[in-house]
Amino acid sequence: MNTHPVNLAVRFLLEIVMLIVLGCWGWHLGTDWLRYVLAAGFPLVAALLWGQFRIQNDPKPAPIAIPGPVRLLLEWVLFGLAVYGLQVLGHPQLSIGMAIIVIIHYAVSYDRTWVMLQNKPYNGFVGKTIMGQKP
Repeated sequence: MNTHPVNLAVRFLLEIVMLIVLGCWGWHLGTDWLRYVLAAGFPLVAALLWGQFRIQNDPKPAPIAIPGPVRLLLEWVLFGLAVYGLQVLGHPQLSIGMAIIVIIHYAVSYDRTWVMLQNKPYNGFVGKTIMGQKP
C-alpha cells in the first residue's frame, strides 16, 4: 500500500507541510537577522536529514544507509517537530489534524513501516514504476 499513488501524494504533501511549518516556526523563534537564519535553517536541516539518511531502495539507493528503526525514528521526530511547531505557533487544531494524518499515513504504509521496524531491506519500490519510470 505504500507505493499507491494517493499514499505517495499524501506523504509528499506531509513532507512539504513539515518544511513550511519548520520554516515558520524558525521565523517566529528568532529576531532581527536570526529569524532569517532559523527560517531557512530549520527546513534546510530537515530536508538534508530526510534526503541523505535513508534505508536502501526507498525509493532508490540511499546516499547514507541507516537501519530501518533509525530512519523511522528520524521521520517521526521531524513530523513530531512540525506538529509541535504548529502547536507553538498557535494552531492547535492544525497540529492535531497533522498528527492524525501522519498516524493514518503510517498505518496505511504498514508494509514499509513493518519492514523498517524489523530492519529488513525494503523492496516495495524495486521493480515498480513510478509515474511511468522505473526507479
